[in-house]
Amino acid sequence: MTQPSPILSALYRYPVKSMAGDALNASAVSRLGLPFDRMWMVADRSGRFVTGRQLPQLVRVRTEPSADGVTLTMAGREALFVPNEVFTEEVSAVVWGSLFPAWGGAAAADAWLSDALGAPLRFLWTGAQTARRVRVEPDVPLSFADGFPLLLIGQSSLDDLSARVGRPLEMARFRPNLVVSGAEAFAEDGWTRIRIGTVSFRLVKPCERCVFTTVDPATGEKSLDQEPLRTLARYRKTADGVLFGQNVIADGAGELVCGMPVDVLE
Repeated sequence: MTQPSPILSALYRYPVKSMAGDALNASAVSRLGLPFDRMWMVADRSGRFVTGRQLPQLVRVRTEPSADGVTLTMAGREALFVPNEVFTEEVSAVVWGSLFPAWGGAAAADAWLSDALGAPLRFLWTGAQTARRVRVEPDVPLSFADGFPLLLIGQSSLDDLSARVGRPLEMARFRPNLVVSGAEAFAEDGWTRIRIGTVSFRLVKPCERCVFTTVDPATGEKSLDQEPLRTLARYRKTADGVLFGQNVIADGAGELVCGMPVDVLE
């Protein structure tokens, strides 16, 4: 009897790094990842990235991206549209030790975020064409994502973790772009190449997880019991860190639709 193929069961993008994500039914994909994914970022005054690790309340800010800019909304505050044209100042941005040019100068957004989150902050844009590249593959463009254009997690892997923790966990805690259902828990750890639709993808590196996974994606509050990171550390800790999910690079461009089969090539 033929085993059914895994499927792409969910798609997510995160227009502003560490802010709330969007669930998509379909999306274009390219070597840069999904359109608008982490094209904007919150930074300190020096240009160094600021995320939900330092400011968990970032997850309460919702975003609506467009070709012209991005709208920021947060409960209790007036929405702010930030047009791309206000980013006129070239700045040196830093993400995990990677230094690269980006764009600042959005004074109204800087003030909105600083007031909303209680810290002196800047709002940065990659620019129409990002200058950043994947460190280990310099021909692959990269937004403000941690290190790779895409992150994949198996739904069964999350189900396994939820069972061990003893309560359902939101996939949003782990901020994947691609969710695959219909495979065994952590099957993705053994995959090196897959195809979805007409696009081939390489799974190039496990994803190391941090305290951001303990932040409730709805409230911005950290788990008092340090879950799910505490449980993950019991059975997913390696010399490289606590691993959950796989970093992915697309080897082409195409269209992704939820429900598409996922063909495991290698």
